[in-house]
Amino acid sequence: MTQVMNKKDSIYAQLLRLLLISAFAAFVVFCGLNYAGEYLVEGYLEKTDYIKQKNQDYVEKLQKYIDKEQLSSRDVAKLNVWTKSQKVLSIRIYKDEIQVFNSEYPEQEVWEEEIAAGNYAWEQYYNIRFSDGTAEIEMTGIYYYQFYNYALITEIIISFFLFLLLVLLGIRKKIEYIRKLNDEIQILEGGGLDYEITVKGKDELAELGASLDTMRISFCNLIEQEKKMVQENQRIVTEMSHDLRTPVTSIMLYTEILKKGTYKNVEQEKEYIEKIDKKARRMKQLTDHLFEYSLITGETEVKLEDAESYEVLFYDLFSETCSYLEQKGFHSEFQVKWINQMICVSTEYMMRIMDNITSNIVKYADPSMPIIISSIEEEQMAGFIFENHIRMVGEKVESTEIGIQSIKTMMSKMGGKCRIEQENRLFRIILLFPIVSR
Repeated sequence: MTQVMNKKDSIYAQLLRLLLISAFAAFVVFCGLNYAGEYLVEGYLEKTDYIKQKNQDYVEKLQKYIDKEQLSSRDVAKLNVWTKSQKVLSIRIYKDEIQVFNSEYPEQEVWEEEIAAGNYAWEQYYNIRFSDGTAEIEMTGIYYYQFYNYALITEIIISFFLFLLLVLLGIRKKIEYIRKLNDEIQILEGGGLDYEITVKGKDELAELGASLDTMRISFCNLIEQEKKMVQENQRIVTEMSHDLRTPVTSIMLYTEILKKGTYKNVEQEKEYIEKIDKKARRMKQLTDHLFEYSLITGETEVKLEDAESYEVLFYDLFSETCSYLEQKGFHSEFQVKWINQMICVSTEYMMRIMDNITSNIVKYADPSMPIIISSIEEEQMAGFIFENHIRMVGEKVESTEIGIQSIKTMMSKMGGKCRIEQENRLFRIILLFPIVSR
């Protein structure tokens, strides 16, 4: 029986957990790489004097621009144009230790405020020659941030690929299981029904694997049932052939005697004719049973009628059965209690079943012992019991068991059960029908 899957075990839940875990791992790695990247960039900048060298390059470029344009320290507009064209710089110019230009406030005439130079130890000042004399320039550039940008992009790419790798590794297990299921299905298609389907986990794929294995087992059982049915049919045909051969041989023997006229008198002639008639009727009975068995074991599904109460379904059948048995010299004891349950049956099948039961009683039961008919209720099923004693004296009647097999087949098609019990001379047939809820 397939177990109900917990939502936390579903593929969606597993995929969500995989994504969250992978994202967390990628974030942790990103943080570590970011810290390491900043440490390496700062170390590189300190060891190589990269910033100082870049500042010196820009100072030289500015000096060339001033010489070319013959700028004075008061040509704020042109200084601002050059600074903006560099995009990564901000500069402050001091003349006579008074700030005369600040690229961050290009429109403001800062020399009127007489802002003095700070001359802080961490600031680098460079001498610039203007047309009106020498001035000092303090330069701040963000050109070194490209290293941080490159490091950041590298860290993001590594973290993303780590996230992608973890997700793919997690999904790969499911893909491998799907491939395994596909391979095992191909094994089943090739006829290897004994191969057990692998069931891993508790998710939808595991349920699929379990369903496939259940289907495999059901199919094996079906094949086994068909095999048993074929064997049973072969057995019945073989036994029927043997049973038919005996009366045919007798009929041929008596017919030969009658043709040759080797009988003693008219009474013996009538005796032979009676025996031929009896054997012929026996043959007809056997062929009727065989026809009924082949009809019942066909592939046609039985159509059950609407649910009826136990009493309504069986009252008339029991009345007719008891009357018929009384006519045949049997005494029946009717001990049925009308169970208050609803049952679905096929009336046609029920008539055949009762005919087979009464036919078996007439042929095999001891008339001196009563035929007991009683009711039975087991779990979710209800039915009745026929009980009789087997005949001990008189002519032995051969049995092919086709009637009993037909009863079992018809009961099975109606969803019921047929049990046969025998203790010494006591023979009991039990029929059970599924109870239908009101």
